[in-house]
Amino acid sequence: MRNNLSSQITLTRVPEKYYKPENAYEYSLLTRFEKVRTHIYATMEEGAGELARELATSIRERQREGKQFVLAVPGGRSPYPIFRQLIRMHREEGLSLRNVVVFLIYEFYPLANEAYSNMHLLREVFLDHVDIPKGNVYSPDGFIDKNDIYDFCRRYEQRIRECGGIDCMLLGVGQAGTIGVNSAGTSVSSRTHLVLMDDTSRKESAQLFRSIDNVPAGVITMGLGTLMEAAKVVLVAWGENKSRIIRETIEAPASDAVPSTCLQHHPNAKVVIDLSAAGQLTRISHPWLVTPCVWDNKLIRRAIVWLCAQTDKPILKLTNKDYSEHGLGELLALYGSAYNVNIRIFNDIQHTITGWPGGKPNADDSNRPERAKPYPKRVIVFSPHPDDDVISMGGTLRRLCDQQHEVHVAYETSGNIAVGDDEVIRYCEYLRDVSERYAPGETPIREKAEEIIRYLRYEKKEDGQPERPDVLFMKGTIRREEARHGCRYSGVKDEHVHFLDLPFYETGLVKKNPLGQRDVDIVKQLLTEVKPHQMFVAGDLADPHGTHKVCLDAVLAAVDEMKGEEWLKDCRIWMYRGAWAEWEMDHIEMAVPISPEELRYKRNAILKHQSQAESAPYLGDDERLFWQRAEDRNRATAEMYKHLGLAAYEAIEAFVQYIPID
Repeated sequence: MRNNLSSQITLTRVPEKYYKPENAYEYSLLTRFEKVRTHIYATMEEGAGELARELATSIRERQREGKQFVLAVPGGRSPYPIFRQLIRMHREEGLSLRNVVVFLIYEFYPLANEAYSNMHLLREVFLDHVDIPKGNVYSPDGFIDKNDIYDFCRRYEQRIRECGGIDCMLLGVGQAGTIGVNSAGTSVSSRTHLVLMDDTSRKESAQLFRSIDNVPAGVITMGLGTLMEAAKVVLVAWGENKSRIIRETIEAPASDAVPSTCLQHHPNAKVVIDLSAAGQLTRISHPWLVTPCVWDNKLIRRAIVWLCAQTDKPILKLTNKDYSEHGLGELLALYGSAYNVNIRIFNDIQHTITGWPGGKPNADDSNRPERAKPYPKRVIVFSPHPDDDVISMGGTLRRLCDQQHEVHVAYETSGNIAVGDDEVIRYCEYLRDVSERYAPGETPIREKAEEIIRYLRYEKKEDGQPERPDVLFMKGTIRREEARHGCRYSGVKDEHVHFLDLPFYETGLVKKNPLGQRDVDIVKQLLTEVKPHQMFVAGDLADPHGTHKVCLDAVLAAVDEMKGEEWLKDCRIWMYRGAWAEWEMDHIEMAVPISPEELRYKRNAILKHQSQAESAPYLGDDERLFWQRAEDRNRATAEMYKHLGLAAYEAIEAFVQYIPID
């Protein structure tokens, strides 16, 4: 497996465990709920690969005809996996793109530095690796004088017409339904123009600019009229953080309040997504409304939870009439009565609840999510960033320690870029003052502190270059010590706190390297040393950084390489989620109740990470602080259990078991 890491990681992706389309519904089906042709793939890689092959076929056909192929591409990360496939085909299969003309859909305005432009990123991730002539690439000008913008936009439209129009328009979609950064209210007849970005678009762009304060006020973008004139439009989206807006785009009535819904009126538009992004489509979330289903426990549980919400009843009060009136008569035919289904699912959900996340010793564990033996267990909690452990499972972490298990916490990345410069200045000023008090005169420590202060306050430029190593060290150290403090507060011993500093992360930039064998080997080394009976990993694929997903792949790839190890046969892997989302009820396999006191302890543990409290640059598009998000999420899970007719708890942390592929 060492020489085929990318294939190995693809095999260990998560979604296939939860959705079994071959049993329940067809991906290619256009349901009565969907107003745009939709193609769903099990993984991002599969979807991007198929789309890249379609593009390659069209490009080659045009080459044989002696014609150009005009491709419009967006900014953002959505097209990156397609670009990677085209680059691979260019290198390995002889695909030439010399006849391709590229138009960039939008560019930030005004730009202060070329390194932060969409054009710079497009060259970096695609154009510099293929044979598209430089003269065939066109982009809005982010540096143009504002008085010349109108004429530039008119000429940009004219150039598109001179090239024969756009053959294929690739689009991403923002959380508010923006396409080409055309926000709510944009006229469907609009042409290339300057627009001010809405708050959601600015927050989504903050990752590129390190801070939302550095994001330009506007963009020069193709208008909706320009987009709709393309011969073919393909909207691509990956990951569950896109699932809500994908559902709106495809199933909601067309409205200028959600610009992406205008694609419902395009004669040759389609949407290409992975299962995670498709998660809220009716055919995925409520397939019984679309087609006959093959019912397994998870699908039945999902249907019953939905039915409880529709009827505002707990499980045990659902009647035959409720099932029949809501399209679930199939279950009555299978199980004979509502009562038979109700009691089965009630017991199934009841058995997910446990106050012993490491297993209760000397107890019957036949209906418990975690086995009783061995006790105590060796446990590793893998945390992508130095705070995800306490944010996501701080109550469970403390419970494991209190119940005398040997708990290790492994921080997979340093999290250094998520520390603001002001935090470093504050710590360096403290370091300078301590040095002056106890070691008067010039010392190397004081000199370094003053140098960093001077650099960050007066000299640093946002030029797209990697952060200085000494500043990165300070930022990483701040997060490391906060993590130690949070672990100590939760009951984890100092010697059981591990900082893996996986190399993929350590670029000094928002953009990270791909996951590599070195990263996997570091995880394998820790697993070999500890030989855990239990692992907890972050399965939060909605993370806006993307780092959580890479960290998950690192652990699962390590497990895949070690699956012949004897200790691994006795190890269970539990996945938690972070501050952005919780597992849906049909997925939850272990639910750990959190008392009011434990919830307060969890909040305090999160607050040990002071650099992430309010000034963290990557809080996403949620205005709540991390402890607020965590508490709201945990309380919502408890409320969901209560609504279904189970016991009422203050809060609940939920987990799903991962079973490695044989």
